[in-house]
Amino acid sequence: MSDGTAEGRPPAGRGSVGRIDFYVLKRADSRARNIFACRLTEKAYMKDLKVLVLADDDAQARDFDALLWTYSDDSFVPHQIVSAALPPDPATPVYIATNPSIGPAVDLVLHLGNHRPDSLTGFPRVVEIIDNDDDRKRQGRERFKFYRERQLTLETHQIDE
Repeated sequence: MSDGTAEGRPPAGRGSVGRIDFYVLKRADSRARNIFACRLTEKAYMKDLKVLVLADDDAQARDFDALLWTYSDDSFVPHQIVSAALPPDPATPVYIATNPSIGPAVDLVLHLGNHRPDSLTGFPRVVEIIDNDDDRKRQGRERFKFYRERQLTLETHQIDE
């Protein structure tokens, strides 16, 4: 009997964090960082994962929403901005929000914000993207330290793009 999840992976939820991946980009370019986030979001969608893209504020959420529609002529990633006023459509695979508790359970949180999200410790996987901007690197190091102090599994990936 199937529980509705994709083959070979546990159901989406808000259990303990399985892993936090830090993708470290060589460039100090917020657009390159956001394009990389779009590519990761698309890759997760293609693997039938439910994704929450967590933004710092409504403007960042709207900007990422627009970029996800336009970053590639060859891709389509169904997504929705969700908030208390805009409830999620359960059939939508990708949510963009400023609050991690809004929306249904997800397999992956892609954290676009620069601030430490204390409430992300209840998700199965979290992705942080750090570019080479000095301020974002400092904030990324603070988040890395925060997660490490909580003895979470951390992986770092150096991206040469």
